[in-house]
Amino acid sequence: MIIGSIVALVTPMHADGSVDWKALERLLDLHLESGTAAIGAVGTTGESATLDASEHCEVIKHCIDYLAGRLPVVAGTGSNSTREAIYFTEAAANAGADACLLVTPYYNRPTQRGLFEHYRAVAEAVDIPQILYNVPARTAVDLANDTVVRLAELDNIVGLKDATGEMDRARELVQRCRKDFAIYSGDDPTARQLMLLGGKGSISVTANVAPLLVAQMCQSALAGDEDAAALADEKLVDLNEVLFLEPNPVPVKWALFERGLIEDGIRLPLTALDDQYHARVREALEAAGV
Repeated sequence: MIIGSIVALVTPMHADGSVDWKALERLLDLHLESGTAAIGAVGTTGESATLDASEHCEVIKHCIDYLAGRLPVVAGTGSNSTREAIYFTEAAANAGADACLLVTPYYNRPTQRGLFEHYRAVAEAVDIPQILYNVPARTAVDLANDTVVRLAELDNIVGLKDATGEMDRARELVQRCRKDFAIYSGDDPTARQLMLLGGKGSISVTANVAPLLVAQMCQSALAGDEDAAALADEKLVDLNEVLFLEPNPVPVKWALFERGLIEDGIRLPLTALDDQYHARVREALEAAGV
């Protein structure tokens, strides 16, 4: 089981939108040095929606090859097509990923039966640990707790990234799912609370720009040290807010650009962070000590 801070890593790009491989390696080095527990490659924050299929697989493989076992890699392999999800999951498994993260099928809005059958099909097709990902604000479909509990009975479905921010739901899942089924936060503002309820970590956007502080917060929360976790989390409050002033990953990529870690490259239909928000992001970076 992977526990702690799992960064939902951006995919660095040049101004022309091409992948910046050297910057990707610099970011991986940063996380190696900062206590990050694992790399989440090509998820929402990694612009999975705008990478083509070959780039999607190549970015995941580049992370795995560069890290060479020094950090686990959780590969984003979800799709609204079950066949494509199997394809990406097989590619990630063949590349050596430690686990895969599969978002609920978006846009086509399957029923709970459809969601169960989708995830079961991927789990049966590819022998690799798989983490469910529920983010109804983006996908227009909500993976119900009852469905999660059923899916948790499948051997290689090992966890859930819960981006609802609803602590009552998270508490219920921790209580109902098997003990080795990991509930991860997918919502930075409530990550500390979820871990104190029994969650196993945070798949974090904020960890891109404040990796050490997020790692420290996670470690304290997982150890049950509420005071230390709250102290670290207090420094992240502003950052957690401003990184969603525009749709993710727009603000976090600009924050990394401001820190001199990547170029200001992003792909349409996303555009660079609006000038009106620059000062607020800078202030939040300073407040977090980064």
